[in-house]
Amino acid sequence: MNSDSESLQHQFLDLLLTDNVKNCEQPLVECKEIDEGENLFKEAATSKSDQQKLRGTPQTFQLGEIPTVQERFQAVLKRRLQIQIQDHPPLFPWETQLTDYPDFVDESSIALVPTWVWMAQQSKLNLPLPLPERVFRQLLEQCQALLTSSVPLGAKLVQVVESFFPTESQTLNDIAGLVLRSTYRSVDALETMPNIQSEYTDLLPRQQMALSLLAAKQLLENLTLPLSSTNPVVERQWLTSVGTLNIKVECQSLGNLTKLLVQADLPTKGIMTLQGNGTLATSQSSSPESLSVELYCRQLSQTYTLEFEFPEIGEQPLLFLISSTM
Repeated sequence: MNSDSESLQHQFLDLLLTDNVKNCEQPLVECKEIDEGENLFKEAATSKSDQQKLRGTPQTFQLGEIPTVQERFQAVLKRRLQIQIQDHPPLFPWETQLTDYPDFVDESSIALVPTWVWMAQQSKLNLPLPLPERVFRQLLEQCQALLTSSVPLGAKLVQVVESFFPTESQTLNDIAGLVLRSTYRSVDALETMPNIQSEYTDLLPRQQMALSLLAAKQLLENLTLPLSSTNPVVERQWLTSVGTLNIKVECQSLGNLTKLLVQADLPTKGIMTLQGNGTLATSQSSSPESLSVELYCRQLSQTYTLEFEFPEIGEQPLLFLISSTM
């Protein structure tokens, strides 16, 4: 019975993500120039036909008359299209008005364009289509802010996403329940996600809700490092625009003491801070290298925070939660 229920919930979530995706059809554009050209062709043929009738002879055409009309038609059509394009030049998809571009781009100016360093991690999420940077960034910021909150996961997901849909709290709660009961996982997921041939902005509101909730759930999982007596070592990777951040958290028993050891390979110079149980340990590097911090205690507390800060990048620190059930 439970298996059938989970299968039904899974199918419903798939349907929610894939149903009613609007396919944008290209609007039909009326081309007055073509109509004028066609009318010119018809008028020429009609005129010739009338002349033939007036003379009392059968309707015939001399060799070369039809090609002449066709050439005239093509010339009129070409001129009209050129005038139309000059008066209303086409725009690129990202443009809202005409823009003058330089003949060349200075490579040094390209290097100055900032890239959001944490965006690369989206490729590690198991989503049916990518999120816009603005959406992913806001989701990650909200997940960071609520990471240490003690509220249940379902309520936490709704709080992460509700700023996108401030008037849809009940619908968000309903879909969050489906997301929690789904079988999708963020780390090494092998399940096949629904294939949506669309953009996030083209989805229906309920589909955007479901996708945002799925992303928030996986981000929270990526940011949580769970330790237990059966799983005393946890490793995690976080992709950045400057390289991969590799993290290894280990709990070691040393007689009456317990040691919490964190080792990390930093993609660039940075600061690592481990805090919890009323104590704090920090380590700093001046180049991309391995760092380690450790805390000693008689018994591990339930939660610790692990923070990475990269001064050269200038972004907000990346916060992880170490949860212990040992």
